[in-house]
Amino acid sequence: MSSLSINKQGDQNERTFHDALTFQDRVVEKIAAVSARSVEGVLDLKGGFTAGITNKLGGDELTNGVSVEVGEKQVAIDLTAILAFGYSAPLVFKQIAEAVKSDVHHITGLDVIEVNVQVDDVMTAQEFAQQKASSQTRELQ
Repeated sequence: MSSLSINKQGDQNERTFHDALTFQDRVVEKIAAVSARSVEGVLDLKGGFTAGITNKLGGDELTNGVSVEVGEKQVAIDLTAILAFGYSAPLVFKQIAEAVKSDVHHITGLDVIEVNVQVDDVMTAQEFAQQKASSQTRELQ
Protein backbone atom coordinates (compact mmCIF):
# COMPACT_ATOMS: atom_id res chain seq x y z
CA MET A 1 0.00 0.00 0.00
CA SER A 2 1.22 3.51 -0.69
CA SER A 3 0.42 6.92 0.66
CA LEU A 4 0.83 10.55 -0.24
CA SER A 5 1.17 12.67 2.89
CA ILE A 6 0.26 16.28 3.39
CA ASN A 7 1.29 18.04 6.60
CA LYS A 8 -0.61 21.15 7.67
CA GLN A 9 0.34 23.63 10.38
CA GLY A 10 -2.51 24.23 12.82
CA ASP A 11 -3.40 27.17 15.06
CA GLN A 12 -1.27 28.88 17.75
CA ASN A 13 -0.83 25.57 19.64
CA GLU A 14 1.32 24.37 16.73
CA ARG A 15 -0.70 21.22 16.18
CA THR A 16 0.37 19.24 13.13
CA PHE A 17 -2.19 17.30 11.14
CA HIS A 18 -1.22 14.36 8.96
CA ASP A 19 -3.50 13.51 6.04
CA ALA A 20 -2.84 10.50 3.83
CA LEU A 21 -4.13 9.14 0.55
CA THR A 22 -3.30 5.44 0.11
CA PHE A 23 -3.81 2.82 -2.61
CA GLN A 24 -3.89 -0.95 -2.45
CA ASP A 25 -1.39 -2.53 -4.86
CA ARG A 26 -4.27 -4.10 -6.81
CA VAL A 27 -5.62 -0.62 -7.62
CA VAL A 28 -2.35 0.40 -9.25
CA GLU A 29 -2.22 -3.01 -10.99
CA LYS A 30 -5.69 -2.43 -12.45
CA ILE A 31 -4.81 1.03 -13.72
CA ALA A 32 -1.65 -0.29 -15.37
CA ALA A 33 -3.51 -3.28 -16.88
CA VAL A 34 -6.27 -1.19 -18.43
CA SER A 35 -3.74 1.34 -19.70
CA ALA A 36 -1.43 -1.28 -21.26
CA ARG A 37 -4.31 -3.14 -22.93
CA SER A 38 -5.43 0.10 -24.58
CA VAL A 39 -2.21 0.26 -26.62
CA GLU A 40 -2.55 -0.89 -30.21
CA GLY A 41 -0.47 -4.00 -30.75
CA VAL A 42 -1.12 -5.45 -27.28
CA LEU A 43 -3.37 -8.50 -27.54
CA ASP A 44 -3.42 -9.26 -23.83
CA LEU A 45 -1.42 -9.41 -20.64
CA LYS A 46 -0.45 -12.82 -19.39
CA GLY A 47 -0.14 -14.02 -15.82
CA GLY A 48 2.28 -16.59 -14.53
CA PHE A 49 1.54 -20.25 -13.86
CA THR A 50 -0.59 -19.32 -10.83
CA ALA A 51 -3.00 -17.13 -12.79
CA GLY A 52 -5.51 -19.93 -13.31
CA ILE A 53 -5.41 -20.88 -9.63
CA THR A 54 -5.84 -17.26 -8.57
CA ASN A 55 -8.88 -16.80 -10.81
CA LYS A 56 -10.55 -19.94 -9.43
CA LEU A 57 -10.02 -18.58 -5.91
CA GLY A 58 -11.72 -15.31 -6.78
CA GLY A 59 -8.70 -13.37 -8.05
CA ASP A 60 -8.97 -10.58 -10.58
CA GLU A 61 -8.33 -11.74 -14.14
CA LEU A 62 -7.88 -8.14 -15.27
CA THR A 63 -4.57 -7.82 -13.42
CA ASN A 64 -3.01 -11.05 -14.71
CA GLY A 65 0.40 -10.22 -16.11
CA VAL A 66 0.85 -7.14 -13.91
CA SER A 67 2.86 -6.76 -10.74
CA VAL A 68 3.76 -3.58 -8.91
CA GLU A 69 6.08 -2.42 -6.17
CA VAL A 70 4.43 0.56 -4.52
CA GLY A 71 6.25 2.92 -2.19
CA GLU A 72 5.01 6.06 -0.47
CA LYS A 73 5.49 8.29 -3.51
CA GLN A 74 6.77 6.02 -6.29
CA VAL A 75 5.84 2.83 -8.06
CA ALA A 76 7.61 0.31 -10.31
CA ILE A 77 5.49 -1.75 -12.69
CA ASP A 78 6.22 -5.08 -14.41
CA LEU A 79 4.00 -6.32 -17.24
CA THR A 80 4.00 -9.56 -19.23
CA ALA A 81 2.42 -9.01 -22.63
CA ILE A 82 1.28 -10.89 -25.70
CA LEU A 83 1.90 -8.72 -28.74
CA ALA A 84 0.17 -8.78 -32.10
CA PHE A 85 2.29 -10.08 -34.97
CA GLY A 86 3.56 -7.34 -37.26
CA TYR A 87 3.92 -4.61 -34.64
CA SER A 88 7.28 -3.17 -33.62
CA ALA A 89 7.97 -4.39 -30.09
CA PRO A 90 10.16 -1.37 -29.22
CA LEU A 91 7.44 1.03 -30.42
CA VAL A 92 4.68 -0.84 -28.58
CA PHE A 93 6.87 -0.88 -25.44
CA LYS A 94 7.37 2.88 -25.67
CA GLN A 95 3.62 3.46 -26.03
CA ILE A 96 2.83 1.11 -23.12
CA ALA A 97 5.37 2.86 -20.88
CA GLU A 98 4.03 6.32 -21.75
CA ALA A 99 0.37 5.32 -21.29
CA VAL A 100 0.97 3.49 -18.01
CA LYS A 101 3.11 6.29 -16.53
CA SER A 102 0.58 8.93 -17.52
CA ASP A 103 -2.53 7.08 -16.28
CA VAL A 104 -1.02 5.90 -12.99
CA HIS A 105 0.34 9.35 -12.18
CA HIS A 106 -2.89 11.10 -13.18
CA ILE A 107 -5.13 8.80 -11.13
CA THR A 108 -2.92 8.25 -8.07
CA GLY A 109 -0.37 11.07 -8.02
CA LEU A 110 2.39 8.46 -7.68
CA ASP A 111 5.54 8.83 -9.76
CA VAL A 112 6.16 5.81 -11.96
CA ILE A 113 9.91 5.29 -11.84
CA GLU A 114 10.03 2.12 -13.90
CA VAL A 115 7.90 0.21 -16.41
CA ASN A 116 9.24 -3.16 -17.51
CA VAL A 117 7.57 -5.22 -20.22
CA GLN A 118 8.38 -8.85 -20.89
CA VAL A 119 7.02 -10.11 -24.21
CA ASP A 120 5.67 -13.58 -23.50
CA ASP A 121 4.40 -14.31 -27.02
CA VAL A 122 3.72 -12.84 -30.45
CA MET A 123 0.54 -14.00 -32.20
CA THR A 124 -1.66 -13.11 -35.11
CA ALA A 125 -5.07 -11.80 -34.09
CA GLN A 126 -6.64 -14.97 -35.51
CA GLU A 127 -4.26 -17.26 -33.58
CA PHE A 128 -4.96 -15.32 -30.38
CA ALA A 129 -8.75 -15.55 -30.86
CA GLN A 130 -8.51 -19.31 -31.48
CA GLN A 131 -6.36 -19.84 -28.39
CA LYS A 132 -8.69 -17.75 -26.24
CA ALA A 133 -11.77 -19.65 -27.48
CA SER A 134 -10.00 -22.97 -26.86
CA SER A 135 -9.04 -21.86 -23.33
CA GLN A 136 -12.61 -20.81 -22.53
CA THR A 137 -13.95 -24.15 -23.77
CA ARG A 138 -11.54 -26.03 -21.50
CA GLU A 139 -12.59 -23.90 -18.50
CA LEU A 140 -16.25 -24.80 -19.06
CA GLN A 141 -15.52 -28.54 -19.00
